Amino acid sequence: MSSFMQSLYEIFSGLIADSGFMLFFESGGYKYFIMIAVAIFFMYLAIAKKYEPLLLLPIAFGMLLANLPGAGLMEPPKDGVVGGLIWYIYQGDALGIFPPLIFLGVGVMTDFGPLIANPKSLLLGASAQLGIFVAFLGALLLGMSPYEAASIGIIGGADGPTAIYTTTKLAPDILSTVAVAAYSYMALIPIIQPPIMKLLTTKKERAIKMEQLRPVSKTEKIIFPVLVSILVILILPSTASLIGMLMLGNLLKVCGVTEKIAHHASEALMYILSLCIGISVGATTNAETFLTVDTLKVLALGLFAFMVSTAGGVLLGKLMCKLSGGKINPLIGAAGVSAVPMAARVAQNVGKEENPNNYLLMHAMGPNVAGVIGSAVAAGIFIALFD
Repeated sequence: MSSFMQSLYEIFSGLIADSGFMLFFESGGYKYFIMIAVAIFFMYLAIAKKYEPLLLLPIAFGMLLANLPGAGLMEPPKDGVVGGLIWYIYQGDALGIFPPLIFLGVGVMTDFGPLIANPKSLLLGASAQLGIFVAFLGALLLGMSPYEAASIGIIGGADGPTAIYTTTKLAPDILSTVAVAAYSYMALIPIIQPPIMKLLTTKKERAIKMEQLRPVSKTEKIIFPVLVSILVILILPSTASLIGMLMLGNLLKVCGVTEKIAHHASEALMYILSLCIGISVGATTNAETFLTVDTLKVLALGLFAFMVSTAGGVLLGKLMCKLSGGKINPLIGAAGVSAVPMAARVAQNVGKEENPNNYLLMHAMGPNVAGVIGSAVAAGIFIALFD
């Protein structure tokens, strides 16, 4: 063989040896195929089924990129070598920067009017946090540390930013699993919640048509975020980042003098942050570290927490239905998980299946926004206890 051909052979042999294809055939390489299959399945749900595509599609694609061997997009900087692109984006999660900023945008997009008009819905939002504490105890029984148990429990609130924020404070080692579980279950709310809601309610209860809520004045809407910030943060200072940003965002919306800031916070800022969080969270699901028994425990506990939270809200809704003489539709209790407005839309859709003239959305928004506050308070309790 000539020296030219020898050199050419060595070049191509080196390219093949260094390619990601070869890594598939190394020990444990099958795990990459599993994760890529999961990523493609999530993409299918996002694109074909339209299950929260703004959230699920970036997560799925980040998962795909992280499991293409050799790409190195999540590699940290080492020995003066620049790290991977997504690793730097991920620092917004790891340092607790993105979640409070997401809460700022959520605050702008949130209407606390239904909660102000019907303060009793605060109880539904609180009851839908039941899964957080049940999963916390379950994780402890499975031998996990209190820090890990608290981080896993927060998944039950169906609040991705809160789950990320809590886990960065208490158990950063399981951040990737908690984040993926929280955001995946949020995106799959239309699949997970309806069977539980139908199991725990009767056809007659689901068809209950609720009375229209009273109008809420602008003054009430301005006072609310200021008052909640003062009370909640004084009681639980550890909630300041989340509650403070949530209420600031809402105040920007309702005060009437910061329309441009409110618009950009709810549009451009939210889209950019959602994209960054989605890609970086998905990219943490590397096959080498994600496909473990501990990961399966976290995913199972997270799902259990979310199901218990949904059930807790519905069951309290049934009790309130009986106490009110049948004036409250128990379905709105399921909206007490803090996925805004996804959970409220699910309550609306399930109710409309039984009664086409049933419009539960605004009633469900009360427990829904109460759940946002409730999950942040639960996170604050855990952080105060264990940080």
